[in-house]
Amino acid sequence: MKKMLSLAAMFAVLSYASPASAELKIGGDAAVRLRSEFTDTETNNVKTSNTDELKLQYRIRLKASADLGSGYFFKTMIQNESNPGSWVTVAGNPGNNDEHYALEVSNFYFGRVMECSHYQIGRLPLNSVNNPIFDLTLVPIPAGNIYAVDIPVATYSFDRVFGLNYGTKVGNGDLNATLVVLDNDITLGDTAAEGDGIFNDGYALHLAYKTSIGDVTLEPQALIALTDVDGGAYQNVSPNTFGANVTIPAGKSKIGMSGFYTVCDDTNPNTNAKVDYNGYLLRLKGESGPVMAWVDYNHTNDNSPVTDVDYDNLFVWAQYNFKVHESAMGSFSLTPTIRYRASGKDNGLTETDNNQLRGELYATVTF
Repeated sequence: MKKMLSLAAMFAVLSYASPASAELKIGGDAAVRLRSEFTDTETNNVKTSNTDELKLQYRIRLKASADLGSGYFFKTMIQNESNPGSWVTVAGNPGNNDEHYALEVSNFYFGRVMECSHYQIGRLPLNSVNNPIFDLTLVPIPAGNIYAVDIPVATYSFDRVFGLNYGTKVGNGDLNATLVVLDNDITLGDTAAEGDGIFNDGYALHLAYKTSIGDVTLEPQALIALTDVDGGAYQNVSPNTFGANVTIPAGKSKIGMSGFYTVCDDTNPNTNAKVDYNGYLLRLKGESGPVMAWVDYNHTNDNSPVTDVDYDNLFVWAQYNFKVHESAMGSFSLTPTIRYRASGKDNGLTETDNNQLRGELYATVTF
C-alpha cells in the first residue's frame, strides 16, 4: 500500500511540476471480487475430482496519460503482475493479511495521432476480452488449466504485448498493422541447436481492417507468425490465425459475433517433432443496457501425437452491472457475474471432461 501511495504521489507531483511540462492526467480503478469456484473432472464418465473454493480478491490499477502537443502522446497503466489478472487473493495467517500487492508498469506506449493516420510503440493494450484472436493463437490446445476460452490472454498475459503499430484510413475504414514480439529467445545466442539468436525471437504481424456497412461494423483480421513462436502447448512453431469480428446494432442493444480459425503444420527445428493442429473459436455476444453475456465454442484437432486428440470447450459469461453512483469524477458499481466452462478431451481411447462454474460479485470504483 505504501508503494502504491508513493507512486500516486509521484504522479501528482509530476503533473504539476512545471508550466512547461505536459499535463499528466491520472485515473484508474480499484475493485474487490468475491468468487465462489466449483470444479469437477471425469474420466470415461467416472468422477475423478471435485473441488470448491471461496476467495476474496482485490485489484488496483493506476492509469496516466499525457498530451505532448501536435498529436504526440504517452499512456501507461500500473498494476500487479504477480497474479493472474492482477487479482490478489486475501491470504496469510489468521488475523494477519500478509499478502503483498506490488505495483509495476504493465503497459506503456507513446506515439502520434494525425488526421488520417497514427503510430505507437511500446507495451500495447490488446483489448483481448472483446477480440479473441490472440486467445486462439496462443492457447489453441489447453495448457494445464488455461484454455482458449475464458479470456486467457487478459488473465495470464495481462492483455498487452510489446509491439509497433501503424494505422491509416483506407477507403471507408481503418487499417492497422502491428508488429508484435510474442517471445524473446535472443539470450540463447547462436548455437547449432538454436540457430541465429536474432530470428529465434517470436515475431508476428497482426493485421486488422475495421469498416462499416450501414449500421453493421466489420473487422476482418489476421495474425501471421513471421518466425517460430512459443505457445502454451508447443514451442518453436509458426501458427497463423484468420477471422473477423462483427457488431450489429439492435435498437438500444447490440449483437456481436466473432469467428477465428487457426492452423499450424510445422516442425520444431530443435527437436524435429512434427506439430500439426487446427482449430476454431466462435463467439456470440449480446449487450443491452446493464446486461452483457456471451457464449464461446472452441474446437481444436491435434494431429501431432500418434493418436489424434480432439479438444472441445464451451464457455458462458453473463453479468449485470448496477451503477450505484456515477458522476464526472468517477463511479461505483456492483456487478454479479456467472462464468461457466465445460471442456472435453478425446483421444479415441479416453474421454476426459473438466467443468468449472464461477459465481462472482465485483465492487468497483473508477476515478
